[in-house]
Amino acid sequence: MDDQQIDDNELAAALRRRLLDRTARIGIIGLGYVGLPLSVAFAESGFHVTGFDIDAGKVAHLNAGESYIGHVGSEAIAALLGQDLFRASADFPELAGIDVVLICVPTPLTRQREPDLRFVTETASAIAPHLGPGRLVVLESTTWPGTTEEVLRPILESGGLTSGRDLFLAYSPEREDPGNRDHRTATIPKVVGGHGRVARDLAEALYGQVVAEIVPVSSTATAEAVKLSENIFRAVNIALVNELKLVYDRMGIDVWEVIEAAKTKPFGYMPFYPGPGLGGHCIPIDPFYLTWKAREYGISTRFVELAGEINTEMPRHVVERLAQALDARAGKGLNGARVLVLGVAYKKNVDDTRGSPAFVIIELLEARGASVAFHDPHVAEIPPTREHGGLAGRQSVELSEQALAEFDAVLIVTDHDAVDYEWLVRHSRLVVDTRNVTRRISDRRERIVKV
Repeated sequence: MDDQQIDDNELAAALRRRLLDRTARIGIIGLGYVGLPLSVAFAESGFHVTGFDIDAGKVAHLNAGESYIGHVGSEAIAALLGQDLFRASADFPELAGIDVVLICVPTPLTRQREPDLRFVTETASAIAPHLGPGRLVVLESTTWPGTTEEVLRPILESGGLTSGRDLFLAYSPEREDPGNRDHRTATIPKVVGGHGRVARDLAEALYGQVVAEIVPVSSTATAEAVKLSENIFRAVNIALVNELKLVYDRMGIDVWEVIEAAKTKPFGYMPFYPGPGLGGHCIPIDPFYLTWKAREYGISTRFVELAGEINTEMPRHVVERLAQALDARAGKGLNGARVLVLGVAYKKNVDDTRGSPAFVIIELLEARGASVAFHDPHVAEIPPTREHGGLAGRQSVELSEQALAEFDAVLIVTDHDAVDYEWLVRHSRLVVDTRNVTRRISDRRERIVKV
């Protein structure tokens, strides 16, 4: 960190002092799966944090000490409220008393698979009138390289402030992994890039109070590219193994056995696993942010787009394999079949359903005449979504011998640890497993079809 450059700017020097002694007031906009854990991390480090969200229901729950995210405990929220280190608000004028603003809002795709920065631009427009001199604003939302300076900066400067002089602008990609017990906000290295050296150094000072390791990069665009690269890496490799699954399945080879043997090589190989489709807010979406931006430079990201096509088709493959299994094992097709989808969260042991392939699978099954119910130990009710509004409000059914007897097949989409899979197989007519979670079950194996 170049202290001299900060010292040459009185506003930056004053802000750095408040960051280092943790008297700076932090405002975090967007209290979802990124913003809420980040709020807790800063508050537990001694900063006074105000979390902002346009959802009045979320604000009310948090101010009552109630968390709505499974891996963020209500007891932690209640403790921070009691210490006056955290509160939630839907009142954006309160930003006038905030020193640092962190933006953690969604960046989805349009139906045409183009970036939808509406939440970023609306947030910027909402906070710009309340920014005073000497503030640090950091965007954490995943986006295409150039967003911070090309989109966010002009809106924030519209109130008369100038980035690098009396407003400091940075980008630091979120790296949350809901349900990961080995890594949490404070232990995951934090990449930071600034619009200018002073802004980057202030961002380093900010996150350095909370996160164990800071990774500075040369610009906001570089930091934005880091996030896209991380998730494109996963998307492409998952697509590769999904394609290998299709090939090996046709050859009568178990791809899961192949992966288990291949990963014993101590170099040159990293295991990725096939599945029913990509889920979550990042991996299914982020590659298309780069694809869109690359067109500006006359470049076609064929490799990335092909990976997206393969992963997008996996729910259809799962449905087709289920249809084949029902035909072979029960002598019936999907039309009129009763199917229990096990797991609608996008990954195991979390309550996060964003982008879950389970929703696509349910809709595909119902379009072919199947009657579909679901069970998920972490999701009691399907929340409203833009893409799958017709599923909103459906309730998770309880697992019992009597309930399982009513279904022609159980389709495992999410492999939650809370489910007794041996018991499930014992009391089901047919189990179609997309996650290889039944691999160690020997009893009644004839009822299991791996996909």
